[in-house]
Amino acid sequence: MNLGSFDLNLLRVLDALLREGSTVAAGQRIGLSQPAVSAALGRLRGRLDDELFIRRGQGLEPTLYAKSLEIPLREILDGIELMFESPKRFDPATAIASFKVSGSDFFAELLMPRLADMVSRQAPGVRVQLVNLVPDSHVDTIERYEVDLALIPATEMPDWAEQQPIFHSRFCVIARQDHPRLHRAGLKPGDTVPIDLFCDLGHVLFSPEGKLRAMGDAALARVGRERRVAMTMPVFSGVYRAISESDLIALIPYQLALHVADKAGLSIYEPPMPVDRAHLIMAWHKRTTASPGHRWLRDCITDIIAPLDDGSPARET
Repeated sequence: MNLGSFDLNLLRVLDALLREGSTVAAGQRIGLSQPAVSAALGRLRGRLDDELFIRRGQGLEPTLYAKSLEIPLREILDGIELMFESPKRFDPATAIASFKVSGSDFFAELLMPRLADMVSRQAPGVRVQLVNLVPDSHVDTIERYEVDLALIPATEMPDWAEQQPIFHSRFCVIARQDHPRLHRAGLKPGDTVPIDLFCDLGHVLFSPEGKLRAMGDAALARVGRERRVAMTMPVFSGVYRAISESDLIALIPYQLALHVADKAGLSIYEPPMPVDRAHLIMAWHKRTTASPGHRWLRDCITDIIAPLDDGSPARET
């Protein structure tokens, strides 16, 4: 294609159509009328020799070729936008911005309340949304522009992503206060639960995907034991609420246990085997690394989360 004769403004129209799936909504997004968007789509179809969008109901469905252009096109337009934005200083006091952060409800408990206070005082025009983790697709949601940041367990990252360690956490055992079997065993909060009792009691497991094995099971396997998972929960709040009203127990991050123990009526104990610490990272797309606003949000999250870091190794027993 001869770019000298190609109207690059058509790329903005194509990007808006891919985002919105409607000529009306695309026009509203970029400040054009619906007829102007339709005319631009006709020109795009001629230049790219593809239908690009098929009418389906009230919306438009992209062809496979149009879909293949979506992420590369968005990265190019973002890069151009960032090229002109980079010299600008981000002033949180006057900024109007919106960010989506993906993470478990661990962060709803330990990050978002303090972040809400920070944002309300420093950046009243900034909106931050915490959205649920998508099972097995944590990183893909960043590439698909669904979230700006993901707070996730450490994992191998693609070359288009950046990551930063934010904290480590050891695991502890939680049980309801005055748990009858722990009480009969003469255990006090802070004691180590004997491994036979630990394996005999039913466990509640945090698993957004509904898996029946996690880090605790790997730790038990190393000492030749298994536990009985009686229930799985997609959120940590479901785990500790189930524990508070039953004779089940659970392994959860120590910082979260400390935060919720009193209000949920829980006692905290030590597991009978060494458990690898959880290693959490903050991940984002390289296209936003130099963005002043994005960098400001990353710094805010780091400042809040860093004091939670448990740098101590797993306890040896």
